[in-house]
Amino acid sequence: MSHNTFGHLFRVTTWGESHGPAIGCVIDGCPPLIPLTEADLRPWLDRRKPGGSRFVTQRSESDTARILSGVFDDGNGPVTTGTPIAIEIHNEDARSKDYGEIARAYRPGHADLTYQTKYGVRDHRGGGRSSARETAMRVAAGAVARKVLGPDIRIRAGVIQLGPHRLPDDQIDFDAVYDNPLFAASATVGAEWEAYLDGVRKAGSSIGAVAALEVTGVPAGWGSPLYGKLDAELAAALMSINAVKGVEIGAGFASAELSGEDNADQMRLGDDGQPVFLSNHAGGILGGISTGQPLTARVAFKPTSSILTPRQTITRDGAETDLRTKGRHDPCVALRGVPVVEAMAACVLADAMLRHRAQVVETP
Repeated sequence: MSHNTFGHLFRVTTWGESHGPAIGCVIDGCPPLIPLTEADLRPWLDRRKPGGSRFVTQRSESDTARILSGVFDDGNGPVTTGTPIAIEIHNEDARSKDYGEIARAYRPGHADLTYQTKYGVRDHRGGGRSSARETAMRVAAGAVARKVLGPDIRIRAGVIQLGPHRLPDDQIDFDAVYDNPLFAASATVGAEWEAYLDGVRKAGSSIGAVAALEVTGVPAGWGSPLYGKLDAELAAALMSINAVKGVEIGAGFASAELSGEDNADQMRLGDDGQPVFLSNHAGGILGGISTGQPLTARVAFKPTSSILTPRQTITRDGAETDLRTKGRHDPCVALRGVPVVEAMAACVLADAMLRHRAQVVETP
């Protein structure tokens, strides 16, 4: 299997399977002399790890990360050395027996059929390589990327739509996201949304959701025209997340309803003589290059495909059957997808920052 690596200068390779002994990643291109410890990874991994509430899978994983290389303590504290950073997380609570019934049957909505067709073999235990378990390593890499970017760049995401329940744009509050078990970008929808998702969960079903992303502090100039567009690379990174079926930048599909007058982000000069935009339909990116405005995107997650209601499918032997997926699954995969969205944005932006430095000589 190829294509386990993304990025150009800041490159991330992940490895491992859902029910294997461990998962891990290798980060290449991280600059030297950046303070980095395993404790720096912990807060971000804790946000994604399973078992945090009744609304996510009850698989019990501590997601304790070990840094195996690329960091050295020269007496002033551990710092990156500029060499590849290897990170490993052991799988502690895999229950492969839950997947015995799907060894020969293809789960609808999963990658079972496509993996078997392409490779002639698949790891049916929790989906193997196609499992969202792999995203823990994206979050670990994202933690390193945040260190590269520095504290001035703030990356935040949150759930703004849960099934039919949607937050109005003027009520989105990213500060509330990690204060509620639904990762909702609101401090006011908790009881209603929780009751709704409890009903979905108790029925053994699942539901889709939309997460919003906002990044502030990105200066103008990151990204490249044509084939290295910042919005294209951000969209590709977000689309690579498990269960994501749609990404829009800025106004996205809503821009199809706007006139040219309404869609244009008009400009004036600020007190400092720099451009000030009067709107942000472009999502902070024009011509593939950041404008200095907040980067905004929305990410649509499909419902978790593993549900208790029997679904029609076929087996490897060519027989038709009905399949009921057992195991421990998220009733809404978008909830734990929020920190993954943030991590992928961090990795893309760290790469864009390093490429910008390599291409452009800053004038005093």
